[in-house]
Amino acid sequence: MKYAIVTFGCRVNQAESMRMEEAFLARGGMATAAADADLVVVNTCSVTASADQGARQAIRRIARDNPASRIVVTGCYATRCEADVAALPNVVRVVRNREKDTLVERVTDGDGPCGAAIEPGVAGRTAFTLRVQTGCEERCAYCIIPSTRGGGRSLPIDDVVREVTRVSAAGFKEVALTGVHLGSYGRDLPSPWTLIDLLRALERMDADVVFRISSLEPMDCTPAIVDLVASSGGRFAPHFHLPLQHASDRMLAAMRRPYTLDDYRRLVDAVHARLPDASIGSDMIVGFPGETDEDFGANVDYLPSSPLTHLHVFPYSDRPGTEASSMREKLDGITIRDRGMQLRQIGAGLTRRFHASQSGTTRRALTLEDGSLVVTDNYLKIRIPPGLPRNQRVMVQIKEDGATLRGVVFSEP
Repeated sequence: MKYAIVTFGCRVNQAESMRMEEAFLARGGMATAAADADLVVVNTCSVTASADQGARQAIRRIARDNPASRIVVTGCYATRCEADVAALPNVVRVVRNREKDTLVERVTDGDGPCGAAIEPGVAGRTAFTLRVQTGCEERCAYCIIPSTRGGGRSLPIDDVVREVTRVSAAGFKEVALTGVHLGSYGRDLPSPWTLIDLLRALERMDADVVFRISSLEPMDCTPAIVDLVASSGGRFAPHFHLPLQHASDRMLAAMRRPYTLDDYRRLVDAVHARLPDASIGSDMIVGFPGETDEDFGANVDYLPSSPLTHLHVFPYSDRPGTEASSMREKLDGITIRDRGMQLRQIGAGLTRRFHASQSGTTRRALTLEDGSLVVTDNYLKIRIPPGLPRNQRVMVQIKEDGATLRGVVFSEP
């Protein structure tokens, strides 16, 4: 059977799609483009209305380009709007998030022939994205994900260690740890484990793996986690993603975010002081209901002088069933668009500043794609001369070349 997987959204979706890839391959499946596949899995996101629209457009395009295809849809949009998704062309099945882990067994017949094992390069991925937690107990006013993912559920530490051992033996040299609310790891387990317990267990492993910690809520990024990353000798990449969402305390309270700007400022300043070359990304929402010029101005005042290195900017989008969807004082689309453009320009400036600060430095890196691209430990994508294979560790000296970062490989670490 020829299959394709189309993935939208977060790293948790990416991790789940990788597991589906592995299951299809083990059953003798052959990965191909959606236009040539017998079966296409569309793994959807529903964080914004545009995410819903993107999934619908993709499904219609696949059905138009490949009329014989059977389309299976899963993910948050499929869970939230099951009937609407089921009515789209060529959709033969909708699999809710709770059943996603067994999707391949549900849509294939029997055990199938013995197929290939997963390895670096499958689905274009050199690093392995490992979901160690899913679900969320928080109730941010704008977020639909708790209702599409359910309550928090963690993979026990021993199971995580076994999984890392397995993917390391398969050749993966980098593992990204991800979760819907990663910082809540362990709260649901019988023993009182926490995220730092998991990270310390991984640090002790005798596996040739570098770990990246995926997005952490600011209140969950503790000094112990920062210290562990700083003292790990490269076992944990100096790369943080800490969503601020807004620099106005009034907006943070309306969003039901459990911290203030001063809390966040102290956190990222401490990360930067401890790890001055670390990348520190953030998410920002523009146009939340009731956002005034003064509220938006707090973003403009804070962000340029912050140690952040890149921004993901999201226009506010009503999600039916959330607290924010029933709020008054909704902003018009033009204002939201203009404010989004302003923050993206600020984000571009932060990225340029970070790139300039890294020019002339030498970083550990991993080769991607055909070996002419690397990702550094601090999450810079660097072009290098061709000639190296994918998934090789190197040391790269970084140089700015206009708007592009290029590197010279001079040794392996």
